[in-house]
Amino acid sequence: MRKFEVIDPWSLGEGCTFSTAVRRGPFLFISGVIARDPQTGEVAGKGDIVAQTDFIFRKIKKILEAAGGSFDDVVKTTDYVTTLERYRETAAVRRKYFKNGFPAATGVVVKALVSPDALIEIDAIAILEKK
Repeated sequence: MRKFEVIDPWSLGEGCTFSTAVRRGPFLFISGVIARDPQTGEVAGKGDIVAQTDFIFRKIKKILEAAGGSFDDVVKTTDYVTTLERYRETAAVRRKYFKNGFPAATGVVVKALVSPDALIEIDAIAILEKK
């Protein structure tokens, strides 16, 4: 029997070997999110790290809402980026979503992400109040 609840607002499908997010107790662990559009399968904002970051945070918002949370519940994020070009501009995107203080954060430059069109991938941890 599974000891955690799967949060999957757009169904990754049977062949997928990970969950969009899992909740165990008050903890919500959100898997790395790229700017892949769940409807088309295409990466949005190709070549534009700022546009991809905004798309990612819109997806994370949906995940948080599906779990009964919001950005106010996020305590940690990690950005994995393939380029530092325009990365500083993603701070304005974070300010748009984190309005009541910023979570702890880590940024890591990587050689590549699994999807070649993705310039950034973000994962997050949130602590949610009891249901």
